[in-house]
Amino acid sequence: MNYEILSAFILATSALAISPGPDNIFVLTQSIANGTKYGLSTTAGLISGCIVHTTLLAFGVSALIKENDRVFFIIKLFGAIYLLFLAYKVYRSKAHITIADTEIPKKSLGQLYRQGFTMNVLNPKVTVFFLAFFPGFLFSEDLNTVIQFYVLGLLFMIVTFFIFSSIALLSGAIAAQIKRHSGIEVFLKWLQIVVFIGIALFLLFSDN
Repeated sequence: MNYEILSAFILATSALAISPGPDNIFVLTQSIANGTKYGLSTTAGLISGCIVHTTLLAFGVSALIKENDRVFFIIKLFGAIYLLFLAYKVYRSKAHITIADTEIPKKSLGQLYRQGFTMNVLNPKVTVFFLAFFPGFLFSEDLNTVIQFYVLGLLFMIVTFFIFSSIALLSGAIAAQIKRHSGIEVFLKWLQIVVFIGIALFLLFSDN
């Protein structure tokens, strides 16, 4: 078992979770508008949806790459190209984060959980991203590939839940800093670019 790869995966996942995207911005706005527990409920729904994508990935990709190094390389190459494409999209976008604190319909904790879960499960981009991200971080030559994908999925869920929960708990302070300092938006934009390019390079040059 390669613990360096697992450490790199946790670091990459942390950077991705911190970088502003539709999911963590949604958690932030719900927390500001309705309160911390509503942001936590949204977070729980979003993270639960990752189980579905992990399962699709584990059983689908494992069958493809089993004893086939060429297919595995093609999957990793696709992942690197897709991540570079995401970096380009971020580069072309404006460095602006919209934080709504009014006119957000109030929903129950259960409704927000279901909405977060549905947002995640029905978003095909999440499946594509998991396909691009996970295969390059397989960490063992002996352990079953399906188990490895589930371990990565669990780590992804734990790290993301911790960071999204922190966003919910610190929503007021985070929003105030973003509104007060426009330079933060530029920094977060370039953070996303660096993270996507860094992971793409890792996928291309990793030995696994």
